[in-house]
Amino acid sequence: MTPVVVAAVLAAALTHASWNALAHGIKDQLLAFTLVGGGGALCGAALACFAPLPAAGAWPALVASGALHVVYQALLMRSFRLGEFGQMYPIARGTAPLVVTVLAAVFVHEMPGPWQLAGVLLASAGLVGVALWGLRGTGGKGAKGAEDGSGKDGSGKGGSGEGGGAQGPALAAAVGTGLAIASYTVVDGVGVRASGTALGYIAWLMILEGIGIPLWALATRRGRLAAQLRPIALRGLLGGALSVLAYGLVLWAQTRAPLAPVAALRESSIIAGAAIGALFFKERFGWPRTAASVLMVGGIALMLHGT
Repeated sequence: MTPVVVAAVLAAALTHASWNALAHGIKDQLLAFTLVGGGGALCGAALACFAPLPAAGAWPALVASGALHVVYQALLMRSFRLGEFGQMYPIARGTAPLVVTVLAAVFVHEMPGPWQLAGVLLASAGLVGVALWGLRGTGGKGAKGAEDGSGKDGSGKGGSGEGGGAQGPALAAAVGTGLAIASYTVVDGVGVRASGTALGYIAWLMILEGIGIPLWALATRRGRLAAQLRPIALRGLLGGALSVLAYGLVLWAQTRAPLAPVAALRESSIIAGAAIGALFFKERFGWPRTAASVLMVGGIALMLHGT
């Protein structure tokens, strides 16, 4: 990867962690992702007015990716309702790089070289360390007063120890989120290369993925939706704009570099996510997560050495 591509992916990582933190900070996750999705769709519609239309060969990937992104958003909402941001975000992101490496080798025939493979493995080990630190001791935080899709206040409480409460469901949702991330990463890597226009691809992807959650919220909240959205509209729409910027940078990078190292480098957002969790949500970071972060940086250095 060139320095410009590296800088773009690192900027995407920081931006991605920021919009996820904005969404997590809104207690009602359905409202949060309604605004993020709606804001992304509005940005996509604006971009589509000026960007070329993607080539015909890219549309199957666009439709598939739009559906995968809705699944990703639904699972991410659930993990954020049940677990700590500094823990759920790393688990969700940390499962993706190895899966992307395998899928890229099988479906795109991008075989990693020895340096790249060693870097992905080392970075993934660091990601697992960041994710699992504190898993046994803290458990999930529970619904935290968030509302479910029917508008009723959630009252479940997370586990306070090993295997208790919401810890298991939260972990399952976070891992499922990571698998969805890996799937849409590979689909988009193929689609954006076939589209002939990274800007046009991201515009239409944001439109397709951005309408699913708002339509669900409109169906379930009906006349209450506008009043519920008003107090948090600015934060949510800002999150939507940041999500467009973050993934747009990643898609551009995927046209310039192999999928696996881009996916692994993007997951440096985990360090930013853990730091945000500690600073803004008062979640512990601790020396084990610091050591795991060092492993991840070493893995990134190996990946860049081999490209």
